[in-house]
Amino acid sequence: MPRTGPAGRERCGRSGMPRQPLSPCVAGERLCSTEEATAGSGTYTRHGFIFSSLAGCLERKNEDNELPVVSVVRDSESQLLPNVGAVVTCKVCSINSRFAKVHILYVGSTPLKSTFRGTIRREDIRATEKDKVEVYKSFRPSDIVLAKVISLGDAQSNYLLSTAENELGVVVARSEAGVQMVPISWCEMQCPRTHTKEFRKVARVQPQFLQT
Repeated sequence: MPRTGPAGRERCGRSGMPRQPLSPCVAGERLCSTEEATAGSGTYTRHGFIFSSLAGCLERKNEDNELPVVSVVRDSESQLLPNVGAVVTCKVCSINSRFAKVHILYVGSTPLKSTFRGTIRREDIRATEKDKVEVYKSFRPSDIVLAKVISLGDAQSNYLLSTAENELGVVVARSEAGVQMVPISWCEMQCPRTHTKEFRKVARVQPQFLQT
């Protein structure tokens, strides 16, 4: 049986081919099974299905005798959107014991025309000892954080983000004295004026992510 999206539109038939002409799809829409096609750009896989990671038009390309590749493409003039797997720069808005709420400001080094909301859950802050992680020892409001998009989250465009890799985490933070702090370890930053130390999930920033 053909797979259908949430609006009942047929996406891929038995061969995994999208219907022609190319039809629009929305972020988070189920496109087809991974048995019918391979996930391309603008898509992600979950529980054996391929989903759209952005709003755009469905496209498929045949690769010899292999499964067709399903992608979602956008108008080049439309708003850049955070794709699953993209590294984003965000600002922490609020924290509680379970997660940090952020606004996404950049995708890679490209500034967004408008901000998107994101969530970094406690279990996605570090790769190890997840049960010992405390959000308030990892982030504070107004921190600038590098994170990776891991899921589209809910219908309110609330992206789920992770800082579990060494290169991800806090890149800019200010002390209570209002001075930009200096990282002194993977879990601490220090105010150069007062020498007060504060806990953070510190990023090991790679050069391509530094904003000039």
